[in-house]
Amino acid sequence: MRYQPFGNTGLFVSELCLGTMTFGGQGELWSQIGDLQQSDAERLIGRALDAGINFIDTADVYSQGQSEIITGQALKNLDVPRDEIVVASKVFGETGKGVNARGMSRYHIMEGIKASLKRLQLDHLDVYQIHGFDPATPIEEAVRALDTLVQHGHVRYVGVSNWAAWQIMKALGIAERHGLARFESLQAYYTLAGRDLERELIPMLQSENLGLMVWSPLAGGFLSGKYTRDSQGEAGSRRLNFDFPPVDKERAFDCIDVMAKIAKVHSVSVAQVALAWLLHQSAVTSVIVGAKRVDQLDDNIAATHVTLSTEELAELDAVSALPAEYPGWMFERQGDYRRQQLADAKR
Repeated sequence: MRYQPFGNTGLFVSELCLGTMTFGGQGELWSQIGDLQQSDAERLIGRALDAGINFIDTADVYSQGQSEIITGQALKNLDVPRDEIVVASKVFGETGKGVNARGMSRYHIMEGIKASLKRLQLDHLDVYQIHGFDPATPIEEAVRALDTLVQHGHVRYVGVSNWAAWQIMKALGIAERHGLARFESLQAYYTLAGRDLERELIPMLQSENLGLMVWSPLAGGFLSGKYTRDSQGEAGSRRLNFDFPPVDKERAFDCIDVMAKIAKVHSVSVAQVALAWLLHQSAVTSVIVGAKRVDQLDDNIAATHVTLSTEELAELDAVSALPAEYPGWMFERQGDYRRQQLADAKR
């Protein structure tokens, strides 16, 4: 297991992060994703720790708070030293019936951290992330609220999930201007079947030195190897009940065809190839893996040992390439001469 710097900080996190969205099974949506209870969740967390994973991600809305409860109890039951684990959670989604029990307002953020710490049985979170963009709350209000949590010691670092590049840049500008804690990470969807964030988000992350936590690296199970043009997965497969995130299935099947060929060469699973491709991407800090069974988690962990050749990476990049889009194709056209000058200067 390799460990990567977390954004522009001195914190190091494992290249795989254990996601806990399969814990709890409370509510119609979450029961379709997973319903692991305490003993099974502890087996997964224990196996992850044994493999060197030091990073766990949860959220207040997962299974209506039950995921945080199970995660916190598991860390206690397993007697995990607090300084050996990095715990991340998120705030934004609806956590009650009140009109203010949602969003990224100071009110909801302050209430959210108290509730999450209580459920997790912790005195602080290592990473606290805004789970989505709230059009009803000024960005500055959210940034200032998160800084308050850092100053009070409830949170070590702050991050964001599912925001656009311009929104993150605005937040970074506010934080820099006022000397507030800045976002250190983005949690975002990124797979061979969905490389959209390469247009704007990854260049921004690399420019500003933010970490990238990848959610749904197998595209909601679509890249697990269970799905082909001839087979739509086995009974109980997550995609059959919860077809998310959106995938251009024909493009994804083209990717799976290439992945299957590479998997055969390496004697590994298709899922391991999908994860290995992400682990080869320089912008990626940690890939969040979720599982319902220990053998699934073991398969994911094994991806850290898969080394793809330059030719294999090129083949995967070609089959999964994004369609040309403005202004990207104009950047390519107009920047050729200057890129060549830079290349010549480095010789």
